[in-house]
Amino acid sequence: MSVRTRIAPSPTGDPHVGTAYIALFNQCFARVNGGQFILRIEDTDRERSTAESEQAIFESLRWLGLDWDEGPDTGGPYGPYRQSERGDIYRKYCTELVAKGHAFHCYRTAEELDQIREQLRQEGRTALKPSDLTLPEGEMAKRIANRAPYVVRMNVPASGVCLIEDMLRGKIEIDWAQVDAQILLKSDGMPTYHLANVIDDHLMQITHVLRGEEWINSAPKHRLLYEYFGWQMPQLCHLPLLRNPDKSKLSKRKNPTSILYYQRTGFMPEAVLNYLGRMGWSMPDEREKFSLSEMRSAFDLQRISLGGPVFDVEKLSWLNGLWIRELSNEQLAERLKAWLFNREYLLKVLPHARDRMETFSDFAPLVGFLAAGQLPLTEADFTVNRLTLEEQKKLLQFALWRFEALSSWNKDCIFTEVKTLAMAMDIKLKDFNASLFVAISGTTASFSVMDAMELLGPALSQARLRHAVVLLGGVGKKVLKRWQKAYSELF
Repeated sequence: MSVRTRIAPSPTGDPHVGTAYIALFNQCFARVNGGQFILRIEDTDRERSTAESEQAIFESLRWLGLDWDEGPDTGGPYGPYRQSERGDIYRKYCTELVAKGHAFHCYRTAEELDQIREQLRQEGRTALKPSDLTLPEGEMAKRIANRAPYVVRMNVPASGVCLIEDMLRGKIEIDWAQVDAQILLKSDGMPTYHLANVIDDHLMQITHVLRGEEWINSAPKHRLLYEYFGWQMPQLCHLPLLRNPDKSKLSKRKNPTSILYYQRTGFMPEAVLNYLGRMGWSMPDEREKFSLSEMRSAFDLQRISLGGPVFDVEKLSWLNGLWIRELSNEQLAERLKAWLFNREYLLKVLPHARDRMETFSDFAPLVGFLAAGQLPLTEADFTVNRLTLEEQKKLLQFALWRFEALSSWNKDCIFTEVKTLAMAMDIKLKDFNASLFVAISGTTASFSVMDAMELLGPALSQARLRHAVVLLGGVGKKVLKRWQKAYSELF
């Protein structure tokens, strides 16, 4: 059997640079070994998964040059490649596990589970075991008769050690006492990641699973499921997590993490891919600038370092500059045209700028903020607004939370969210928008901020709101917790 690798991103938001990082190493490993690279969409979270996010995954990976051999949009012999279309397959295999005694129906309520976990905490334990979840026989029969909702959980050992073989780390020992009786099938009939990926990897003949190290603690559950089904487990390789410069886990609150952000702010795809290739891996000659084809030619999985690679936007910008300076003037002109100065995008911008123009030279100052990344704002830029700086910081943070949950990014949806939030916070819409204007456009003397956000897109708009919040002093943990509670109470 030839080498077959895969990635399975969730279409629940902007595609993450971490997704591209994992995809890059999977694709390189597959190509070097003459195998196939598969894209699978993990869209079992029906409330948060959207067609727009799925399309963004396709476009961003292709923008980077990371194509796949099989997937939802290309087809293949092992489809369907969307997990939402494979429900019958998961239920069939889950029923088999229950019939063989490897899994069980759990009728415990959320309140009961909270009580059980608190009891475990007091006993110095963390993992839920099947014995913790057992109901009295009469109560169990009653809930079954009343058709009470249930989940399907897997049986796991109460003690002992699970050995996991990792291609980079060698033998990993994990105590079974730390492993939960994992939910396999949720009460809505949809599978969890653990069940779906084991079944899909087997049926799609995946031979190697290269994924982030955050999944190491889940490996025992996956190994156990392979044993229960009588299937051979793929070889595992857990890649080091991307880190912020302060060594914390890469997050959008400290660094832009959306691939679309880097596309929208004018980074070259070759530079982004080059930089991701340097995340924990190095060329044999240690050079920093290299193309995807050069990386493939020299690729060796054992050159991956297990130290947490640091994703530093300043270093990425430096590397992007090297790539730009290698372009001829003609090539650079074509890149700029394709990036922002193409006919399609200009036709979207002109309706908002035309009525404010008296000469052609008015155009650049009016729309310059659309061609920028982060704006050169200062705290003083917000003092012209009626609300206090603290009030503005709070509304910008609340707006950010609303926008992060927005499934469709267009001016009507954006306006609805802004209006709803302004009313809930008892802030006049004019005052609310004034803060958004500064954060998004750098000034209140611009065209509609809703139109501006639609043109900028969600990744860059949200990044500018985060930047504004930080600029206004940021939000400490205690205040953030208080604001999260206040925000949840509003809705």
